[in-house]
Amino acid sequence: MQKNLFSGSFMDMLDSQDPLIILADKLPWSKIENELQQFYNNTKVGRPNKPIRLMVGLLLLKQLENLSDENIVLQFKRNPYYQYFCGFSEYTPALPCHATELVKFRNRIGKTGMEAIFKMSVELHGDAANESQVIVDSTVQQSNMTFPTDGKLAIKIVVKLLKIAKNEDIKLRRSFKKEIKQLRIQLRFFRHPKKLKKALGAMKRLRQIAMIILRDIDRKFDNNLELHSKYAQFFYLFNRVLKQEKNTPNKIYSLHELDAYAINKGKDHKGYEFGTKASIVTTKKSGIIVGVSSHKINIHDSKTLDEVLGNAVSNIGDKIITEAICDRGYRGTKETIINDNAITISIPGVRLKRDTKKQINIKQEKFKRRAAIEPIIGHLKSDHRMERNYLKGFNGDEINFLLAATAFNLKKWMNIYLCALFLQDYILLEVSAKQIQGLKSLYHILVVIKLGFRF
Repeated sequence: MQKNLFSGSFMDMLDSQDPLIILADKLPWSKIENELQQFYNNTKVGRPNKPIRLMVGLLLLKQLENLSDENIVLQFKRNPYYQYFCGFSEYTPALPCHATELVKFRNRIGKTGMEAIFKMSVELHGDAANESQVIVDSTVQQSNMTFPTDGKLAIKIVVKLLKIAKNEDIKLRRSFKKEIKQLRIQLRFFRHPKKLKKALGAMKRLRQIAMIILRDIDRKFDNNLELHSKYAQFFYLFNRVLKQEKNTPNKIYSLHELDAYAINKGKDHKGYEFGTKASIVTTKKSGIIVGVSSHKINIHDSKTLDEVLGNAVSNIGDKIITEAICDRGYRGTKETIINDNAITISIPGVRLKRDTKKQINIKQEKFKRRAAIEPIIGHLKSDHRMERNYLKGFNGDEINFLLAATAFNLKKWMNIYLCALFLQDYILLEVSAKQIQGLKSLYHILVVIKLGFRF
């Protein structure tokens, strides 16, 4: 069956016990394709679509390896393990697609499609993901933006207005380029007491210049309704940014990330973080992520429980969650009802006199275990592209968070497989990769290997 004398199929060349190979064989690709088929129409107009497995595989590898869209497309060409994971049986030296096609695929399937992929990563762990006790915490997914100041926003608005004037061939009364250069210099080191007064004056003047140019362009558009409608949304945004004050509600901190808001987490090294709040639910014992949700507005942690626990309940199947363990930031809620089932919210508090020694030990063990969610959040940020979200808008925040949680679950599955192989060699058990694949879950492998039984 070999078509070429010098190259065969991947299974003849690659390590059959590599975790990525085992994961590729274990994932329910046909189920994923059936779930995402609804986002494609049956018309045969235009270029054929790329295979769903290829696009989903590239997104998962991108998040697993912490790569950009451009880099994952390039690494696919160079790495045969990546090609096998995406469904190729033979090596291909060509690029799988253009990097922008990943953007279009994410926009095509949206949050609904990503939730189906995330649910698949939860089901991959089998019974280990079905626990009645879960841990809940929240964090911030920062947007791709610099620290916002009034001076920065005013300068960006002026630059965009000058660009609009140039594109539409509008002659302005004055461009203020020389003065803006001087004002930009005065904004430097504005925290120094001796330079604060000049910096405040420069910020005020930059706002005035932006409003002057905006009115000038608006007057030139007076008789052109087409241009008015073309730039009406931009002008409304610029007016809103230039008129907002310190205590204005729903402030805009970035011209390209309108959904980002300021969150004060009480950190010494970082006073405020700009992005969206994200909630996460993990199982208490196994540490699997079973529920995630992003929040469009900055709400108190106790108000996020209904949404994130509802997502967790929809992902774990028949097992009923009875208790959610939270930190003191969730004070204010003792119980929530999801799908007619009451979930107790446990928060550490003062020891009660009526508590027996057994009850005290249970509470201590429970709230000590709550801290296990903190390193999971750290791994999501440092290893799976959640430290800074480069996808645009709130929809991008939701998609990136779901992909990061999916990648964490898949990485955890592969780590358990590696641990099983190590224990297998250590105890000298003769277990093949096909026998390992036949088990329901890798947790069963660990249990069986630890007990010393043969499969």
